[in-house]
Amino acid sequence: MLIYAVLFTVSFLSATLLPGGSEVLFLYDLSLGYSPLSLLLAATTGNTLGSVVNYVLGRKGVDFLLQKKYLDQRSLERADAIFGRFGGWALLFSWAPLIGDAITLVAGVLKYDFRYFLLLVFLAKGARYAMLFMFV
Repeated sequence: MLIYAVLFTVSFLSATLLPGGSEVLFLYDLSLGYSPLSLLLAATTGNTLGSVVNYVLGRKGVDFLLQKKYLDQRSLERADAIFGRFGGWALLFSWAPLIGDAITLVAGVLKYDFRYFLLLVFLAKGARYAMLFMFV
């Protein structure tokens, strides 16, 4: 359905380095009575794939992002410090505003194993949407 495609797209875009959020749309769609499981899957999958874009950008073009000011050095340094402290487990914070996108980018810069990246990010993003659902 169109509603799930829109949520997927908004979730995807909000997980990239572009500003935005998908939580409000997720909650709104829930309030309209759409399938919670389908909404959860659409939002989680879209948000996870958006983070994959960050990962690829980190592997291939972090210098370009810094030069064009799509990413600031301070956010990158904070994310790098978190990743250095927690290792791959830092990806469980990939849902967090401001720092989450940078963490997924740093994972790409550090060439973190993509299979683990995908699993941890999917779990983190899914847990965020599940928590929103539980508290509504």
